[in-house]
Amino acid sequence: MLTVDARIEEFILNSFLFGDAERMPSQTDSLLQAGVIDSTGVLELIEFLESEFGFRVEDTESIPENLDSIENLARFISVKTA
Repeated sequence: MLTVDARIEEFILNSFLFGDAERMPSQTDSLLQAGVIDSTGVLELIEFLESEFGFRVEDTESIPENLDSIENLARFISVKTA
């Protein structure tokens, strides 16, 4: 079974980087600033989180502190699934 970080990275790699692993940002890099996702990508990311991890992302939770890096995403998922 993949770790949360690995599941996030796999989604990013397949959905936004089209398999180009060399473009994978570090755990702490901003996905927006690195050009990995845009505003539409954020919506796709939210859909992934909701379906993959079984929780709802509220509008008030759609902020960079929760969604803008792999590290932030993993922390957010940990809080939401605790």
